[in-house]
Amino acid sequence: MSVGLQARRRRTTPIIEGIGLPQALRWHDDALWFSDIVHGLVYRWTASAGLGQVARLEGAGGLGRLPDGRLLVLSGHDNRVYRREPDGELVVHADLSAIAPGPLNDMITDSRGRAYVGNYGFDYEARTRDAAHSALYAPPGVPQTAVICLEVDGSVLSLTEPLTFPNGCCFLDAGHTFVVAETLAFRLTAFTVLPDGRLSGPRPWASLIQPWLWRALNAPGVVGTMTRRVSAFMDRPRIAQRSGWPIAPDDIADAGDGTIWVANALRGESVRIGESGTVLERVRTSQHTLSCVVGGRDKTSLFVATVPTLDAEESGRLNGGRIECLQLTEE
Repeated sequence: MSVGLQARRRRTTPIIEGIGLPQALRWHDDALWFSDIVHGLVYRWTASAGLGQVARLEGAGGLGRLPDGRLLVLSGHDNRVYRREPDGELVVHADLSAIAPGPLNDMITDSRGRAYVGNYGFDYEARTRDAAHSALYAPPGVPQTAVICLEVDGSVLSLTEPLTFPNGCCFLDAGHTFVVAETLAFRLTAFTVLPDGRLSGPRPWASLIQPWLWRALNAPGVVGTMTRRVSAFMDRPRIAQRSGWPIAPDDIADAGDGTIWVANALRGESVRIGESGTVLERVRTSQHTLSCVVGGRDKTSLFVATVPTLDAEESGRLNGGRIECLQLTEE
């Protein structure tokens, strides 16, 4: 049974403010790392030392690590993955501009330094600039694209089957299962990680939209047209904040117990999801939620990136992005 909006009791507390559009939260080496996409910056934060800038890269997005500790940063501006050398220089690790049909968005790396990179699959901003988001689902529907798997040296290892806006991702089962958020399909999809790092056997992990609504949203004819019109009306912020469904998963994070924390881009919340889509907990945030990660002492803190608006240009102007935090266990 799903947990309704009335069950939400806990709230996050802002700990960092004045960011443009924070994304790609990662917990590494007892510190929180994240990107500011609109200002092209990568930050490192600790409670004792505060916030420090570690790299500047236009379009900075997903973050990862090589086994020797070098930072990987992708750029949605030129669809390349960059590697930060010990002297601080950023060099091209992989050029994916000929492979990815849309801007790169998020990325994670496994323990061997293999990177898994998602992309929009199309020019999302151009398609939604003068049209409602729901218009994307009019036949033939949202263009699909693959997660790109990279070897530790940056060479392309493989491409997955086509997905709908593959975005945030995480590993479960000690790295044997890879789960990716298909943001525009309102679902999480799992793959088996083969010994060589390739991803195999895509399967549903969690659906975050009612099946009847998904069918109607993508339907041709009068049913589809009316559903998309109603959806466009329901997307208005004041209405969306009062609705529990659907959940649009942006970034996701391993909760450490076989469940997944989902940053819900539709409203100010982070949601803990069990396999098959059961909502186990909803945590309120102060703004739209884009990214989340479990970190802190003993991995008992939930960190969340939030923004006052999903419009990137406006976010950059407002500098209202925040990093918020919730202690998951009692002291």
